[in-house]
Amino acid sequence: MNAVELFPTLRNLTRADKLKVMQFLVSELSKDEEPSLEQGATYPIWSPLNSHAAAHQLSQLLESDE
Repeated sequence: MNAVELFPTLRNLTRADKLKVMQFLVSELSKDEEPSLEQGATYPIWSPLNSHAAAHQLSQLLESDE
């Protein structure tokens, strides 16, 4: 069943039930947005530490601003 097939059924719901459907859909969408991290797994995190290219670029920017 696709969304277009659901529309007639949804249209006949009461206002309270339509709000429940909306809350359900918002909840489902927010679950999709949450990052899924697995326990015990490692994930790379970018850090400016030891980023010599970034430090050089920032230095050039500061020098050009003087």
